[in-house]
Amino acid sequence: MLDRAVGPVLDVGCGPGRMLHAAAARAIPAVGIDVVPHAVARARGAGGLALHRSVFARLPLEGRWRSVLLMDGNIGIGGDPSALLHRCGGLAGDGGTVLVEVEADPGLAIIGDCTVVDGAGRESAPFAWARVGRSAIREVAADAGLTVVEQWESVGRHFVRIARPLRTTSARERTRAFAATATTTAQITASAIP
Repeated sequence: MLDRAVGPVLDVGCGPGRMLHAAAARAIPAVGIDVVPHAVARARGAGGLALHRSVFARLPLEGRWRSVLLMDGNIGIGGDPSALLHRCGGLAGDGGTVLVEVEADPGLAIIGDCTVVDGAGRESAPFAWARVGRSAIREVAADAGLTVVEQWESVGRHFVRIARPLRTTSARERTRAFAATATTTAQITASAIP
């Protein structure tokens, strides 16, 4: 997945930070977000830069992330994959991509309520979730104003790269946007250091 990522990377639903650490090993700047405080603490404890935020909340670098990751079924966040992709496309900005892990079943498109049961048998309150297959994602992306530009399989897992349409910008605008992104990424990194 990270072979197709360009920094800065936003890992949506980062959990304990597996992708953050993999990005760091490749010298790709990355920030994770998760709504579960324990997951954010684990990601930070392992050296990752993670924020306790929802993808639908205000986030740093909005419109300037080069790659947004939705791994491990996180296309299901919120139970509305089209709204999630629309939001992620907005976070990625012009020319950015959303890298999504999808289900192996091509036509799968399920939206419903789920619960999580922990090791002690305690069940969470129901929450909205979705599952989307590798062919069904094309329609979901189109509903969000995005396009699937690549599809691949790796070690039995299925992925797509989804892009926002690229608007024409001048070299000066691209240079300015890159400089602003680099500065903001450095500021986020500095502010996360205890």
